[in-house]
Amino acid sequence: MLATSTQNHTVQDLFARIVEARRVTDDLFDIVRPEALYDRPIPERHRIVFYIGHLEAFDWNLLNGRVLSAAKFAPELDRLFAFGIDPVGGGFPTDEPSDWPSIGQVREYVERVRAELDERIPGAGEGSALGEFSADLLLNVAIEHRLMHAETLAYMLHRLPYERKSPPVAADGGMRRSLSYSGSAPPMIEIPAGPVTLGLMRASGAFGWDNEYEEHTADLPSFSIDRYKVANADFLEFMRDGGYDGRAFWNETDWEWKEANRISHPAFWRPVGDAWVWRGMFAEFPLPADWPVYVSHAEASAYAKWAGKCLPAETQWQRAAYGAGGELRKFPWGSATPDSTRGNFDFESWDPTSTASHPAGASPFGVEDLLGNGWEWTATLFAPFPGFEPFPFYRGYSADFFDGKHYVIKGASPRTAACMLRPSFRNWFQPQYQYVYAGFRCVSNRLD
Repeated sequence: MLATSTQNHTVQDLFARIVEARRVTDDLFDIVRPEALYDRPIPERHRIVFYIGHLEAFDWNLLNGRVLSAAKFAPELDRLFAFGIDPVGGGFPTDEPSDWPSIGQVREYVERVRAELDERIPGAGEGSALGEFSADLLLNVAIEHRLMHAETLAYMLHRLPYERKSPPVAADGGMRRSLSYSGSAPPMIEIPAGPVTLGLMRASGAFGWDNEYEEHTADLPSFSIDRYKVANADFLEFMRDGGYDGRAFWNETDWEWKEANRISHPAFWRPVGDAWVWRGMFAEFPLPADWPVYVSHAEASAYAKWAGKCLPAETQWQRAAYGAGGELRKFPWGSATPDSTRGNFDFESWDPTSTASHPAGASPFGVEDLLGNGWEWTATLFAPFPGFEPFPFYRGYSADFFDGKHYVIKGASPRTAACMLRPSFRNWFQPQYQYVYAGFRCVSNRLD
């Protein structure tokens, strides 16, 4: 049985959230200069124009026939923007700008879809639907899907050359929040043996994605975990010690990837003479020593091995964040509503801040910076929890990635929406993916 959302959210409330989520993604597209709308900032991903159409196509394809009933007006665009253009041979996309509709056609499609949805969504009754899935569930899926793409678009646009985007008036690179840094590795905190809870109870009625169910517990032995995320200054020591050239720190697959692609430093860094600069969203500036380093799982694993530690299992990260007292807390700090004193999340900034800048967000164990400021890689392969059931209306959301090739990341980044700060939320990426806003912290012992 699939869960539905019964968190006292009326359809009107959810519709208002859809409108607000649209504003977030519209503002992101406004950053892109018109001549760059057909660019592909990351080789593995679609051109920017695809996402302009995709967000509306997803909502339309999801909701029409399930929450509302409307005649289709552009089925070929519904299909194109649902999946994009498949690359030949399963490799990187090879489509050309000329393969896509004009931006005028795309904008017209977006406006028409919004008009059709906006006319009908407010009239959907509470919990009602044309089929077996409630309006509450499907509207939550639409909202969070768009907000996930808001983050994906942010790190995509991070790779776009500065001359191809226009900074918003209020853009803040975050330098004002960079603190002094001791230059030593982060202290570790002892986490006592005890239980940890993962996932959501389907019977609770709380909204979650299919991979968040079913709730279950595990008992963990004691371990130590870094108080803070690994900072740029810490990672620089790894590099200065020959970390990228030390074959012993890399597994075979990661080493082959690094060598084939000539990876020698984090993707968010650029060498300038004998120094390094941070490639911010809208400007470059001297590398902030105390900001979390953003790297791939491959690079994080190599650092951990160099340091004589390892990446935490998903269960270890979860216990360090939420497990004090054996009860699952709503947030690491307790039940208070997330705000800017607790962490760098919910579109608070375009770039990171100091790993020590949000002590009010610490868990009861004293582990800091757990939500926001960068996702955190774990050593856990993305796999279903016991009792997993795929969403019938979105079967591939999770199940397509239960392939032994993706790792769980936990926490949040500066561009993660507040609604996804729940303890059960799981994200995942391939280990050689450098572009996501993800850092890491280490633990003293690995769980096998």
